[in-house]
Amino acid sequence: MGKKRIIKKSGSGMSSGLKARSLSKVPKKKLDTGTLHIHATYNNTKMLLADKSGNTVIWSSSGALGFAGSRRGTPFAAAKVGDLIGEKANTMGVKEVDVVIKGVGSGRESALRSFAGKGINVSRIRDVTPVPFNGPRPPKVRRV
Repeated sequence: MGKKRIIKKSGSGMSSGLKARSLSKVPKKKLDTGTLHIHATYNNTKMLLADKSGNTVIWSSSGALGFAGSRRGTPFAAAKVGDLIGEKANTMGVKEVDVVIKGVGSGRESALRSFAGKGINVSRIRDVTPVPFNGPRPPKVRRV
């Protein structure tokens, strides 16, 4: 029978190793203005910084930072992604961004607040969340 092994899972927060690895990959390209895309779903929050012609420069998500399961969709995880993208953008020299927000997740606002807290000017915020006109056909009436 032997001893039982207990493995403690430290999945409560962000992995510091993943954050350090992500910060080490900052591109050498200098950029002064750009477009920040925030995609906030119920399960994850993704942020992408693009230049004015639409080419992706940097991106990250709460899943890429080590958050797992239901913690990826939380405002705390989204704030950590916003911090990381803000730090990367500062090292690249970004001064001003237009923000495009898509999705209905709980990380919409916190991701934007933490990004703007890094000293980058947000010139415009656009919401492009798709809204159905009429939606799908409802299910037929249940007969018991």
